[in-house]
Amino acid sequence: MNAPLNYLDGNAAAGELARIFAVDLTSAEGKCANCGVKKPFAEAHLYMQCPGVVARCALCGHVLLRLVNVGERAYLDLRGMAYLCLDTTQ
Repeated sequence: MNAPLNYLDGNAAAGELARIFAVDLTSAEGKCANCGVKKPFAEAHLYMQCPGVVARCALCGHVLLRLVNVGERAYLDLRGMAYLCLDTTQ
């Protein structure tokens, strides 16, 4: 794969995710369902040149999250993560 890497880090998803969640998910730790690496969501590679947001694992490139807004609905797919751990003390 020699295509240019045109991604942002997971922090770029903060605005879109804030429309759905009351907590900041960029600081949450996620575990990739493919390779098992545990990293803050902010380290994910984020692609926003598509009709939504796609986050990929920084280590293996597996899709972690897909978010698409269609009218008044938001479709969120987190199947690529084994879990997403949130700090609820804030």
